[in-house]
Amino acid sequence: MANLTLYELEGCPYCAKVKTKLADLDLEYDSVMVPRSHGERTEVEAVSGQTGVPVLVDEDHGVEGMAESDDIVEYLEETYGGAS
Repeated sequence: MANLTLYELEGCPYCAKVKTKLADLDLEYDSVMVPRSHGERTEVEAVSGQTGVPVLVDEDHGVEGMAESDDIVEYLEETYGGAS
């Protein structure tokens, strides 16, 4: 099973895009909601070096903090999309 963690913010359209892709690929993941204030997002900053979301961590593939929703969606497709 995938060992994925998604750092997200409720109501974030970029996060929703990533969550839609995770659902399309039927992937289980842990969700970590970050605070609204960028100054309080210490956990996601420690993981990715920045405070924006979404950020994906994929321990099974050595991804420690991928940002940018388009990059995450492309990564998920390439890594988990298979030939379905």
